[in-house]
Amino acid sequence: MKKGWTPDSWRSKPIEQVPVYPDLDALAALEKRIATYPPLVFAGEARKLKKSLAKVAAGESFLLQGGDCAESFAEHQADNIRDFFRVFLQMAVALTYAGAVPVVKVGRIAGQFAKPRSSGMERQGEVELPSYRGDIINGIEFDPASRTPDPNRIEMAYRQSAATLNLLRAFATGGYANLENVHRWMLGFVKDSPQAHRYEQLANKITESLDFMRACGIDPESHPEMRTTDFYTSHEALLLGFEQAMTRVDSTSGDWYATSGHMIWIGDRTRQLDHAHVEFARGIKNPIGLKCGPSLKPDDLIRLIDILNPEDEPGRLTLIGRFGADKVQDHLPQLIRAVKREGRNVVWSCDPMHGNTITLNRYKTRPFESILREVETFFLVHRAEGTHPGGIHIEMTGKNVTECTGGARAISAEDLSDRYHTHCDPRLNADQALELAFLVAELLKHDRQEQAGRAPVMAIV
Repeated sequence: MKKGWTPDSWRSKPIEQVPVYPDLDALAALEKRIATYPPLVFAGEARKLKKSLAKVAAGESFLLQGGDCAESFAEHQADNIRDFFRVFLQMAVALTYAGAVPVVKVGRIAGQFAKPRSSGMERQGEVELPSYRGDIINGIEFDPASRTPDPNRIEMAYRQSAATLNLLRAFATGGYANLENVHRWMLGFVKDSPQAHRYEQLANKITESLDFMRACGIDPESHPEMRTTDFYTSHEALLLGFEQAMTRVDSTSGDWYATSGHMIWIGDRTRQLDHAHVEFARGIKNPIGLKCGPSLKPDDLIRLIDILNPEDEPGRLTLIGRFGADKVQDHLPQLIRAVKREGRNVVWSCDPMHGNTITLNRYKTRPFESILREVETFFLVHRAEGTHPGGIHIEMTGKNVTECTGGARAISAEDLSDRYHTHCDPRLNADQALELAFLVAELLKHDRQEQAGRAPVMAIV
């Protein structure tokens, strides 16, 4: 156990983004009950993810992390989970082929229910109520009953997460992830895209590779690894009472693991050095993410790394930059240089969503062009600094929503009202998510070709 750490040591620290429950006894009773429930994920799975992330840190893999902004109880349907998983697999195949490295697949799913808010209260007209903080805490409807934090929602979130995980595991291992199926879906996207000419070359090369493999006798029937995949879950560890209830001792190692998800992250609003969220995260052995925004100074980042990964364990810590397209160049290089100077082992990932939120026609949205520009700048900075652009972290859905503007189908400000379904922040729809994957694939391919060009030429004797 980490020095001075216990699963409840966070309770003695200052805390941000905490809901105010009117009945603390009911909350304590619910948390006590949740602590007796089975784990959602297992320590061995979290260790396997950490090993995969260690390869990302070494430049030998790429991290694809994405999913809903905030899961909702109302949209918990098998079709929604299937459609998300289907798009996610297509993205991963495009990135795998272009980068010629494995893609580590981590969803923002089966636990992403709580959201930080810029204000604890929301006003509509003359009425002021607590802000919506995610379905695990309160309801989105603007009325006193809905907006009052309710402990029973925590149990509902646990049960929904368990059901979602059950379906995801079936999809990942039951044949739905068959590589040939995924590629067939991808070809359908390319055929229908207004930018088809841009993506056809990569899609055709994947087709040729699969044809060659089948001709050699390598197919899903004879090689089970072609019809299964590893898929992990993640969420922001915001509601610490729930996280504590789901933190268990691993019987094989004696270490503490948060069994609410394989990976959890600390948000940009809750990463204070001496506060509760950092205190909780430092003691668990799961892979940890840390959101890094424009206000994070290099010295503070090093202090956070010292606290969260004092043993410099590869794969333990993923730094998720969320600066905004116009601010990446101003902030990311100095953070990279500080980490390099100290010789720390981290995964660098890019969240191009949260720094690019604007309002159009009274809707929160994110321009696709800004999202892409932040990712491109992320790659450029890492090239200049000689480090590995390890992954992307995006908010997305498998549905045809109209929440982010732009993309090949040119969603306009006027289109936002058509299918604006998010409970919180705007998400990339299925087409936009796949389009982003193809564009990131081009960046990965460029980096791979550059590295090959820099490789030393060996003389043939």
